[in-house]
Amino acid sequence: MRVYEITSPDASELSPYRSLKQPRAQRELFIAESVPVIRLALEAGCEPVSFLMARRHIAGKAAEVLAGRDVPVYTAPDETLETLTGFPLTRGVLCAMRPLPSPPPGEILRASRRVCVLEGLTDASNVGSVFRAAASLGMDGVLLDDRCPSPLSRKALRVSMGAVFQVPWAVCPKEGLPLAEIRASGFTLAALALAPDALPPDAPVLRQRKKLALLLGSEGAGLKKETIAECDFSVCIPMRRGVDSLNVAQAAAIAFWEAGKITLQDASPSVPCRSDE
Repeated sequence: MRVYEITSPDASELSPYRSLKQPRAQRELFIAESVPVIRLALEAGCEPVSFLMARRHIAGKAAEVLAGRDVPVYTAPDETLETLTGFPLTRGVLCAMRPLPSPPPGEILRASRRVCVLEGLTDASNVGSVFRAAASLGMDGVLLDDRCPSPLSRKALRVSMGAVFQVPWAVCPKEGLPLAEIRASGFTLAALALAPDALPPDAPVLRQRKKLALLLGSEGAGLKKETIAECDFSVCIPMRRGVDSLNVAQAAAIAFWEAGKITLQDASPSVPCRSDE
């Protein structure tokens, strides 16, 4: 590795890290934040371009991901790093990386039995939470329409804890979700929607399907009416006290659990939360 002390936050080589809190268009590089996320990205085959961190982390928490890598490591006092990125580096380490090409939707469908399909989500945190649930609760792949935030956005990556590197995913063409292609691949389409004929997520008719696609819509309006009409079933989680819906990521976790039930022998130990601090 090559360590460079930052003398000016305006240096051109630091452009991937500059003002990360500001919205920006999709770039050729993405930013992985925290050692666990960087580790998963590296294991998935993503190429690191450079690192940014406080000097104390070079021989500390970042040592394992830096070992044997001939890439620039930019470092500075915490105040300079915050000025550059626009936020305190509470997770300590950033890495600019080149993404791997996403597989086409058809390839994911051919290799999957349980997929999640996202339509029009607006919050990158929800996208990250859905990916974390998909990875841990048995989904084989995720398809997103082009209105959803990128799974490689900094917020989605951080919330997913790197799960976007553990579940195959693809962004569908601008024409919309390829529902006909999903059905032609043998999937039953189940829309999570408030519908009078909706089934509970543990309905045997759903669990018995060899291939099942669970569709979830935007945080406000949900799935489009046309999308629901094209599905084979509607699914709604029974709730009390007059509550009619859950956050999309919470609903996804419940639906994924019921659709892809795993035994304790298949599962790995889990804890309520995880931190790399």
